[in-house]
Amino acid sequence: MKNCFVAAAVAATMIMGATAPVQADTPPNMLVIANRIDDIKTFDPAESFEFAGADVSRNVYEKLVNFDPLDLEAGYQPQLAESWEISEDGMTITFTMAEGHTFASGNPVTAKDAEFSLRRAVQLNKTPSFILTQFGFTPENVEETIVATDDKTLVLTLDKPYALSFVLNCLTATIGGIVDMETVMANEVDGDMGNAWLRTNTAGSGPYKVVDWKPSESVLMDLNPNYHGDEPAMQRVIVQHIQESATQRLQLERGDIDVARNLSPEDVAGLEGVEGVKIVDELRGRLMYFAANQKKEMLADPKVIEALKLATDYEGMSGSFLKGQYTVHQAFLPRTFLGALDETPFTFDMEAAKAALAESDHPDCGPIKISVRDAQERLDIAQSLQNTWGQLGCEIELIVGTGAQTLDRYRAREHDIYLGAWGPDYPDPNTNAGTFAFNPDNSDEAGATGLLAWRNAWDIPEMSEETLAAVVENDTDARREMYIELQREHQQVSPFGIMFQQIEQNGMGASVENFVAGGATTAVSYWVITK
Repeated sequence: MKNCFVAAAVAATMIMGATAPVQADTPPNMLVIANRIDDIKTFDPAESFEFAGADVSRNVYEKLVNFDPLDLEAGYQPQLAESWEISEDGMTITFTMAEGHTFASGNPVTAKDAEFSLRRAVQLNKTPSFILTQFGFTPENVEETIVATDDKTLVLTLDKPYALSFVLNCLTATIGGIVDMETVMANEVDGDMGNAWLRTNTAGSGPYKVVDWKPSESVLMDLNPNYHGDEPAMQRVIVQHIQESATQRLQLERGDIDVARNLSPEDVAGLEGVEGVKIVDELRGRLMYFAANQKKEMLADPKVIEALKLATDYEGMSGSFLKGQYTVHQAFLPRTFLGALDETPFTFDMEAAKAALAESDHPDCGPIKISVRDAQERLDIAQSLQNTWGQLGCEIELIVGTGAQTLDRYRAREHDIYLGAWGPDYPDPNTNAGTFAFNPDNSDEAGATGLLAWRNAWDIPEMSEETLAAVVENDTDARREMYIELQREHQQVSPFGIMFQQIEQNGMGASVENFVAGGATTAVSYWVITK
């Protein structure tokens, strides 16, 4: 009955938002958010690897360690694990589970659930599995390397003595979500370890549970009645897929929604001075970039890539349709990360771009297809590239699709140029170095879809070794310098045109407090919000 009530509530909200000239504020215990959520493909933490999916996962699944949304700078904190110890050789971490955590089903959270969840993520080998397998875990060895010795003790055995902070930061990623083993396995089909069921259902111990999902339409979350923490003020969270900024702005002004997450700079400016509405800025870790598929002969020419980078109007875009929401940034580590590089070696220089193209093996350029998601700021960027790259003589065609469609094409290495965004999975520099600058096996058979270098067929054995060397360096200052040099090299030789870092401007009702989008390190946290 509860599910029916929630579905009716969101339907009424949508209908009234679309037709009523004036709408009362949303209920005091319900949070209604407008966001683009057409990239959600699954709720399974072992498979989910999209922005909107990460928002859901953070509020549904607890992890061994996690971030306090009201103190992100403090770094990882105990959650399902109350403590941990590292062996003298640095290769074994022993976690002691905290008491009192319970899944939405009513089952207690144990070390056996943690063992099952981490083993399962490795064995399923979905896109984000590299976050765990980089520590030497494989489907063949997880029964020896990820072991619950009893209900309170979990032991991880690594293949190298990594820095402890690096390992724990990785466990804060979505893939670190601990699932209810009993419930998941009760829904197993043909040995899939519950993967099909978890695509549309949730089985976590976090403050919320998903009660309804309509793809590209809405996600409804209700309280987990067995949540161990303080009861959230927002007993129900409704996230509506609203693509257009103007529609989000209108619904916010009318009180139909509490938060608008995809407002254009023009609509942000239009909300200034509007009674009952505020804008909250937050520097995020998301980078906007373009990437060239190295399987395409012309795009594998370094001089062509140089020309495209020089023919990109960075300042023009950030000063106009991206104003206030993206700042120019040209390195793969976002600002605030260890080793972040502020240098911007590329500026819009059409003469230099033409000279670089003339030195290439493709001086006439040629047809280029840009694969881009149907989202306004990305379309605006794509159109700017179409204009300025067109001045080089390139024939630019935009291939527009949903988030899921463009990602599928990208992960299959079927694109020419992919225009998109990338956000960190954990607050360690390897989160981006390990995907922008790491590709140990460039073969199609490797299927390393979680690595952006692999998606673009960029074969970089030496840079991959440099990335591996940085991740095991225990001297913080030395490690910082390694990432700085790695980024400088990457800027000059990579097929990636990194352009901007996001400043998220969220419009919300004046009474909404503690809305933390996640900074540069994590996703949104609904359970601390009040209004």
